[in-house]
Amino acid sequence: MEETVTKLMKGNEALAEAAIRAKCDAYFGYPITPQSEVLEYLAKEMPKRYGLPLQAESEVAAINMIYGASGAGGRVMISSSSPGISLMQEGLSYMSSAELPALVVNVNRGGPGLGTIQPSQGDYFQATKGGGHGDYRLLVLAPDSVQEMADFVFLGFELADKYRMTVFLLTDGAIGQMMEKVTFHKREIIKIDKPWATTGKVKGKPRNFITSLYIQPEKMEKVNEKLQAKYKLLHENEVRYQEIMTDDAEYIFVAFGLAARICHKAVNIAREKGIKAGLLRPISLYPFPSKILAELAKKAKLFMSIEMNAGQMVEDVRLAVMNAARVEYYGRMGGMIPTPDEIVENLEKQIRS
Repeated sequence: MEETVTKLMKGNEALAEAAIRAKCDAYFGYPITPQSEVLEYLAKEMPKRYGLPLQAESEVAAINMIYGASGAGGRVMISSSSPGISLMQEGLSYMSSAELPALVVNVNRGGPGLGTIQPSQGDYFQATKGGGHGDYRLLVLAPDSVQEMADFVFLGFELADKYRMTVFLLTDGAIGQMMEKVTFHKREIIKIDKPWATTGKVKGKPRNFITSLYIQPEKMEKVNEKLQAKYKLLHENEVRYQEIMTDDAEYIFVAFGLAARICHKAVNIAREKGIKAGLLRPISLYPFPSKILAELAKKAKLFMSIEMNAGQMVEDVRLAVMNAARVEYYGRMGGMIPTPDEIVENLEKQIRS
């Protein structure tokens, strides 16, 4: 059992350290800025302590290694950044159909295309709507600090095993690269039994087979129905969010990750100006916290979805609010980061309009 320790670390390093402490059996990845520190840290530390790190020949190879290691019952993780995650989409769809637990981390950078190495939130659609083919979902968590980069690794592995599904951490280059104090608490890691795993023939028991191929449509429909029932459970049990000064708020920012940190400051600036502003931070991007937004819409005049993209989460905000209040979007794209002052300035324009 690892001892409690507090350190100053980069977000990527904190995530990697947490993976070792969470008893990750195997990590497969490929270097890409701005998340290469994850692979570098694990290559140095994992062999000395716990687990196997391996740099694959490509992102496509890495996600299929994850498929195999998870299918054998391992606790596995993979990380990349936007273009690399795009290459993994077929594998993620296969894993979802086969119900294989894994932790996938996207340290989001600006796009589309190869884009820039600067932070972005342009992969929201890809993460929350399923970037690959078929009717599948990923459980998506969005950290907003170095501490949560670490904490959500433990949570992500627990949820992946509990629901037999891929858990996705959607973070960005700023949180991955920034340095903050992070505390790793002493934990007893208990891994669950996985009787479905392909661990070899056991005398007296049938062989386990893992596949995503079902030729008969009746069988494929049953698989889909099982997956949809699982996703319904997520909406009932795994919705996570944070409210900041929403009790009397007339104007509510909705933001996740780095944008939420910026909006927290924007709320304080707005309050100093006499504007009753608040913040709703979705922590689980899927399942999305629609119910709390619907409740807040009973008293709020305006919601502003603040994003580091062209406006993606705003669609989910509008669906949740259902015309009970105004919903507007403000954001920056391509690796640009909005400032608290410009967010408040835009809010003031919306109030006057």
